[in-house]
Amino acid sequence: MNKKYTLVKTDTKASRDGRTLFRIKAKLSFGTVVKGELGGYVESTSNVADNGDAWVYGDAWVYGNAQVYGDAWVYGNAQVYGNAQVYGNAWVSGNAQVSGNADILIISPIGSRNATATFTKSDQSVATGCFRGTIDAFEKAVIKTHGTNKYSQAYQIAIQLAKIVFGL
Repeated sequence: MNKKYTLVKTDTKASRDGRTLFRIKAKLSFGTVVKGELGGYVESTSNVADNGDAWVYGDAWVYGNAQVYGDAWVYGNAQVYGNAQVYGNAWVSGNAQVSGNADILIISPIGSRNATATFTKSDQSVATGCFRGTIDAFEKAVIKTHGTNKYSQAYQIAIQLAKIVFGL
């Protein structure tokens, strides 16, 4: 039995693959969480560890075999699923999606706006700031926008890393 939080059976959402996710509610105070505080959505109590200060906040979702533990936080509209593990002092936030199937590479902060660049293997795409498109199109846009400045250099390294990690 989970000692840290309970599943609120009357507050549910359906994941993209039809799984039922339940809002969590703190049974006790720990870390920055106050007893009675509502958290995000999980599929089961195995998604967030009972020990440590790990927590899912707001409208964030954690489901499948994904686990959040240690002092990690998942918040905003973030989704963690598959076999992903978020642990230590990691924070997953915003609209980030973390899959345990090595389909996504996230690099942050990067660029002139200290943004997050999310590279996706399945469709060989990248999303960052106002850019959404293929990795190849992104590479051309970076050169056009930044020339050879330090932001361009950082993006070029990120692009090469994505290609190596994804075997492209």
